[in-house]
Amino acid sequence: MTAQTSAVPAYRYRAFLSYSHRDASWARWLHRALEGYVVPRRLVGQATPYGHIPRRLTPIFRDSDELATAADLGGKVSEALAQSASLIVVCSPSAAMSRWVNEEVATFKRLGRSERIYCLIVAGEPNASRVPEQASEECFAPALRERPGAGGEAANEAIEPIAADVRPGKDTRGEATCRLVAGLLGVDLDTLKRRDYQRRTHRAMMLAGIAVSIAAVTGVLAVAAIVARDAAERRQKEAEDLVAFMLGDLNDKLAEVSRLDIMEAVDDKAMDYFQARSGEDIGERALAQRVTALEKIGSVRLDQGRLDPAMASYAAALAIAAKLAADDGDTTHQLAHAEAQTFVGLVYWRQGKLEAAQASFAAAKTVLERAAGSAPADLAVVFQLALVDNNIGYVMEARGRLDEAEIQYRRMLASMQRLATAQPGNAEWSESLGSAYNNLGKLALLRGDLADAMRKYAEDERIQVRLAAEEPKDANRQSRLLTAHAILGRTQALVGDPASGMERLQRAVDIATALAARDASNAELQEQIALYGTQLARLRRLDGDLLAAGRLTTKAETIFARLTAMDPGNATWRREYAETLVEHAAQLRDADDLAGSRRQARAASALLAPLSAQAAEDRSILLVATAALLAQADAEPDSGSARALREKALDTMASAGPDAADPRLLALRTQALLSLGRTAEATPAIARLWADGYRDAALLARLQQQGIDYPPNALFQRQLMAADGAAAAGR
Repeated sequence: MTAQTSAVPAYRYRAFLSYSHRDASWARWLHRALEGYVVPRRLVGQATPYGHIPRRLTPIFRDSDELATAADLGGKVSEALAQSASLIVVCSPSAAMSRWVNEEVATFKRLGRSERIYCLIVAGEPNASRVPEQASEECFAPALRERPGAGGEAANEAIEPIAADVRPGKDTRGEATCRLVAGLLGVDLDTLKRRDYQRRTHRAMMLAGIAVSIAAVTGVLAVAAIVARDAAERRQKEAEDLVAFMLGDLNDKLAEVSRLDIMEAVDDKAMDYFQARSGEDIGERALAQRVTALEKIGSVRLDQGRLDPAMASYAAALAIAAKLAADDGDTTHQLAHAEAQTFVGLVYWRQGKLEAAQASFAAAKTVLERAAGSAPADLAVVFQLALVDNNIGYVMEARGRLDEAEIQYRRMLASMQRLATAQPGNAEWSESLGSAYNNLGKLALLRGDLADAMRKYAEDERIQVRLAAEEPKDANRQSRLLTAHAILGRTQALVGDPASGMERLQRAVDIATALAARDASNAELQEQIALYGTQLARLRRLDGDLLAAGRLTTKAETIFARLTAMDPGNATWRREYAETLVEHAAQLRDADDLAGSRRQARAASALLAPLSAQAAEDRSILLVATAALLAQADAEPDSGSARALREKALDTMASAGPDAADPRLLALRTQALLSLGRTAEATPAIARLWADGYRDAALLARLQQQGIDYPPNALFQRQLMAADGAAAAGR
């Protein structure tokens, strides 16, 4: 066999990616999308005007990756352009004004490869500069808008290059990737899309093989139920038994291995069966199964971070469940009705709509209390009531009503202790018992009782360690375990044990990363990687390892940028993204990049502004908002502006009320007052923090700078001994 040859010149890079650094997030996405794109097998090796089609489009040149240590930036860029087969320009008003983007385009055109320039429009308008009043919207750099003359100079003739367009209402990211890949390969777009669709379809069929097999049987049974009227009851029973298996045992097994993709396929096939029978007068069992299918679909969408589609599924389930519950007093139907109400409330919760969430949870509780009245010994009702108490407690806590939250959390703990005693082998109930301890630990932290917080968190971790050891391959148990590790770890750092804190947070990140490798569509796992990676980065930075902190934060920013773009309405993701930006700002400040630090801190404040307006009493939002203001102040060269930002931070913290005892909030207040030279005002807060045993590294460093004595609290350390013993069981 002889090797294929081509008259097309060989280049080191498949493409050069040109962009303004204000569009760096788009450039990072495009770089990953192109290098990660697998060319359909049937196209590989075909000859085109640009050479034989490769399996992968690698490498793609992106300057932030390739030129991190370059001494001669201009020379290196010119060399990379000369060695690139194509040029891709990320187009926006920022790019249009960038001297470097324009020079890169002009240089590439001078190489005689104008026909190999492709664009990705992310903002602005093409050729808007031709209308003077719209010039600021121009997204094409000047060199892109001009056709080169015979001698290589600009011919002053406006053109519009080949472009993919991801602005709202235009191409999806997948469509844009296909357009650019087609150009880079020199193949017809329709051909590529057809082959790509065939490949994806084949892959989906392989991944969902078990779902397709079951769906085929279900489809046969559904047709038989319609056509063979004489055998309708028998075939309907068989179909419903099969659907029950799909929605029960099969879904549970897929959840254990974290395969949301196949779960979604299975649940969708169950819904196909129900749709095929939509015109029939179906019985209660089939209606109940439809509720279950809709809830399963909603839960998959929730885990994928698709809140609006999840709400649509849950709302449809609620409508059917409410009808079933109204028709009779069956406890099973009452439980299903309450569960559907709860799911709707959980979506509202993630959207930051606290009043709507509370109303849904209260409605669920009303249904359950009615069921408990007719079946007081039914432990399933007791369990559902405990979960609703837990959810109502979340809302009360977020609204700053800690006493009311504690009532709900303690009620849940009492119920779960009763249930776990009644059925020690029930893993779901044991897991929820751990959650009850976790909730009370969080309240203890908010009240400054760090010793009690450590005890409660350690008890939760102990339970989750045991459950995960019993079923080590169950992804759900591993996910709950990593959360317990992370929460206890970050609290250990607050009480002066950052080494143990880093160890647990690293363990949490490692588990989440391993689970996410099984199913990249699981947004909850991606969120955990980013959130706990950010918290680990903070401890690494405070420990002096700025390089490791930077790597963690870069990954977290990439994940949160993708998640928040996918669902801007997810309030939790926006808050956590802001937390990552604040940490990045601190890292840039420590690296003496004050301008970069200010940008990141301001971006965090911008993300938080609508959340603060929507839920001003939410303590978690308040903490990040205050930290963002102080990060801006620390990077502000103008002393007057820095003072104003610190005063604003103090005003923001004042909204928590005069009795706010959260040591994290007290530490931020202390740092703000010390920076303003108001040491006397900071003294009571310092004394309270010392009494609480708070020894976060950031506070210790600031107190040391100020020459303030802050010795270890021996009494607190003795109080921790019991918690340390419990925590050791989880190591």
